[in-house]
Amino acid sequence: MEQKSLKRYGLIGRNISYSFSKKYFKEKFSAELFNDCTYENFDIESIEDFPNIIKNNPDLKGLNVTIPYKETIIPYLDKLSKKATLIGAVNVIRFTKKGKLKGYNSDYYGFKKSIEPLLQPHHKKALILGTGGAAKAVAFALEELDIFYTFVSREAGENSIDYNRVNITSFDNYQIIINCTPLGTKPNTKDLPPIPYEYFTPQHLAYDLIYNPAETQFLKKAKKKGATIKNGYEMLVLQAEKAWNIWNK
Repeated sequence: MEQKSLKRYGLIGRNISYSFSKKYFKEKFSAELFNDCTYENFDIESIEDFPNIIKNNPDLKGLNVTIPYKETIIPYLDKLSKKATLIGAVNVIRFTKKGKLKGYNSDYYGFKKSIEPLLQPHHKKALILGTGGAAKAVAFALEELDIFYTFVSREAGENSIDYNRVNITSFDNYQIIINCTPLGTKPNTKDLPPIPYEYFTPQHLAYDLIYNPAETQFLKKAKKKGATIKNGYEMLVLQAEKAWNIWNK
């Protein structure tokens, strides 16, 4: 009997040995009996190494993209979905039948679906901590949810304020605070974004894209003040399943 050829998938990123994706997809393939599928990490020092991954792995069917390449990978792709174009960041790559690389964004979908059930009528405005690829996907989701947002960054920019500007008035005006920075990720679990946590209240919703640890310092401090909290685990599951659908559509 002829053996079926393997369908190979993987993750592009830097320092990704503890990544969610590889473990998730390996368990998915095992549970759902996708015996002809594999998933592996492609840990690269620079985005300039990306073409070599493609050249040396001609049987790849799809890739995920993570920190720090969600934006810098775009010039290496042949085309983008409409939403990836609007967001300006890619976390899923599909290899088309013609061998082209098409970029998609499933982060925004995962975030939107996971935060929606927590939203209350008074949740009108959000502060997005960070300005990277994940923050852009979050911003796109908030636009679809009709929630006004402001980016917070280490340095003020055209579309962002710096952390020094976040004060009691900010917390009065913004009821949702979303951490899109890597601050607090294992093993650096003592790190946290520099905001005045004493101003969180039970009216606030604190969302952290980090899932490991399950409760970051950011979430612990918000919870102590009565805020509703949520980590990024469900978002990751939702975006992973969306990626699977994109690869196999």
